[in-house]
Formats: sequence, C-alpha cells, structure tokens
Amino acid sequence: MKTVRSCCLVVLAVILLICFTSCSKIMGYGVLLWSVPESGLSDGDIVPVYIKSKISGVYVIGIPGTEDKVEVPLWQITDPESKKKAEQRAVKYADYRHMYARVVLDGLPMRAEAVNISKQVYRLRKNEVIKVLYKGTGQAVMSGNTAMAGDWLRVIASDGTTGWCFSYNLRLFDETVNNDGLDNSNIEEADPIRDAMMESVWYPEEYKDMVERGMVDPSKMSRQSAFDTGFRSGEVRLTIEDISVKYPYDGITKTSEYVYRFNGTPITVTIRKTNFIVVQYIDDRGMPVSYNLVTLNKSSGEYIDDELTRRADVYKNLRRLGPYFISSNYGTLYLGDDNKFVWTGYDALSPAVIPAGSGSTGTVKLSYFLSSSLTFTYDGAFLLDFDNGKQVIFIYEIEDGGIRIEDATKATIKDNIIRERAANSNVVFFTFSKEPPRLK
Repeated sequence: MKTVRSCCLVVLAVILLICFTSCSKIMGYGVLLWSVPESGLSDGDIVPVYIKSKISGVYVIGIPGTEDKVEVPLWQITDPESKKKAEQRAVKYADYRHMYARVVLDGLPMRAEAVNISKQVYRLRKNEVIKVLYKGTGQAVMSGNTAMAGDWLRVIASDGTTGWCFSYNLRLFDETVNNDGLDNSNIEEADPIRDAMMESVWYPEEYKDMVERGMVDPSKMSRQSAFDTGFRSGEVRLTIEDISVKYPYDGITKTSEYVYRFNGTPITVTIRKTNFIVVQYIDDRGMPVSYNLVTLNKSSGEYIDDELTRRADVYKNLRRLGPYFISSNYGTLYLGDDNKFVWTGYDALSPAVIPAGSGSTGTVKLSYFLSSSLTFTYDGAFLLDFDNGKQVIFIYEIEDGGIRIEDATKATIKDNIIRERAANSNVVFFTFSKEPPRLK
C-alpha cells in the first residue's frame, strides 16, 4: 500500500513539474489589442506568452510585474515574437492606444480594404463598441461631389473580426477617460422613424393597390422592382422601371425633417408615412427622378407566386369539371394539360366571336379579373390564345351540369379588369363530360 501511495505521489509531482515548466517557458511576447481591465491590462501592453491552445482558442499570458497568468482569446493579442519585435510592433498601435469607438449607425459595414466599395467583412450594430487599432490611407468617401469628413480606421470587433471603417459614423473615446463613450455629445440621437425605414424593403405604390384589390397582375408586378436600403448589406439598390442602380454607402445623413441622404450616393429618401416614402434619384444627366414607394406584408415575388398558384388552381378546377365541354351548336372545347385547349366545331361563332382562320388549338390564360359588380353574376374570366395569335376573351358562370360562357372581347376592360359586359354579347352553354362526344 505504501509503495502504491509513493508511486502516486511521484507521478503527481512529475505532472506538476511538467505543468510548471511548460507554463514557465515563454513562447514570445505579444501586443495586447483589447484591454483586459479585470487583470489590470490595457491595449498596447506588451506581455509574455506561455501557451497557445488551438483547441480552446486561447493564449496563456503573463501579467507583467507579477507571477499571475491569465487566458485571453487568440485574436486579443498579436502573434508571439521576440520582445524587441513586439516593442517595434507596439509603435504601430501607439497613436490609438486606449482609443475605442462606439458605432452610431446600425448596419455600418466593416470592409476588407479602405475603399467604400470593398467587400464587407462585418456588419456593426448601433452602439456596438469596437477597438481602433490605427489610421490608414484609403479612398475618399464622397457625398455627392464633396468628400466626407473622416478617416479610414483599422478596427477590431469584440469577436476578433478586423477590417476598415470610415470614421464618419464612429464616435471615438478614450477608455481611460470615458469608459463607454455614451456621454459623447456627438452621438447620433435615436431616430425610430429612420430606423424603421432602413429595416424595410420598398415597392412601387401601385403594387399595394393590386394587393389590396386581390388582383395581382404578374405582367405588371416585377420580382426585381424594389428599393432596398442596404440595411444589412451596406449597398443601397434601386430597381424601378428602366432604372437599376446600386451604390455602397457609409451611413445616411438627415438633411431636414423626415429627409435622409444616403452618403456618397445620388439617392435621397423623404418619409411621408411609416409605410410610404418618396425616393429621389439623380440620374447621370443630373436630372431628378422621384418614385412613390410602399411596404408590403410579403415580397413582390411571393405575391406573384401566390397569384400564379391561384390561376393554376382555377384552371385545374375548370378541367376537373370536364375536361370536355360540349355544345350541340358550338362544338366541343377540350381543356388539356399545361393549359392547352382544343376547340372544334365552333363554325357558328366565326367570325362574329372567333376570328376566321383561328385554328382549333391554343393556350388558356387566366390573366383577367372581374369588377366587383360582375362577380355577383359571373365566376371568372379566361382568354383563349390561339396558336396563330388570334385571341378571344370570355367571362363564365358555372351552373349545374354545365358552364355558360359569354364573349367579352369587346367588353369594357381596363388594367386587365373587365369593368362592364359587352353590349349584345354572344352566350354559349356547354355541358360537362368526362368523355369526348360520340361521332354520329
């Protein structure tokens, strides 16, 4: 028993000796990039480095003037090197020692290079604190034809991400004088109206009208048309009608009540309501163009998809009633797959309703809507687009055992909405059938 106990004590002593030896051997010296106030360490301090743990992602460093050691994340200190080289490296950070910055614009980009169009490496949150490392030389940030006041600063975020930020939307403070920078009198005041605008995607005003009427026209609603403030990307985008432009920017400036300019871009926004803005864009000729834009509950692409699904369901329901629609006087209309139709024997309707030479095949399109006054009597409308280019519009009413269709080609139609029936229009009744008519 004594022998076993003695062996255990020897092993423990060896382990402690190894730990002590490994922790006592200095790998090199590093420059602290972010202060560790709880250990009395400030950024810019040169400290000995004992252990690097890739698994834990930490360095074990010594606290100068003591025997104490502490762990810090790998990003919080420069790579270990000789003390002389570490001292030389510290000179690079000396001008901004103890200097931190508070972000005053939510979504401010941190870039890979000191250029306003450089790749973004990080998106900063409003009031986030970052460490300023040193000043660099970069491309001027423009607001119209005027260079904005400020400098490109090399900074590091609290998760170790490093990059370049233009100082216009940063409020610098000395941690030894002001611990958080919140009492800096230059900090931008809260602006919830602006922030709500920035967090939204905006669409042409007419889209809202289509959505509210339940009459989304995919031919007039684009998936791409929108104004994206670049809240997360740092790149404002305007794609409306024949204009498609994008610009990187570093913050926005309030020029007057409810009016905001995207710095370094030809775009200004006036907020009329929480869900309505006017975007003014100065084109390459210096001419201003304005657009009325609104917010939607979903993206335009989602509304388009919903409408296409609705139309597909309407066609499936019509086809399910048939797919053969038979009339003793006006032939047989067959609804096939992929919205294709075949109509034979319609001679009595040509050329009064169906243009001569239309042929018998084509595509069914559900691109028309009914006005509220017509929906009391009719169930819908469809267009027969014959393969040779001739087209005929019908409104229809589903009845027991059949469907009644009425020529609406000469009806009052505006914005793909059939407003009023045509005068003296032809009406045709078809019976439903699962099988084609028997040949006589």
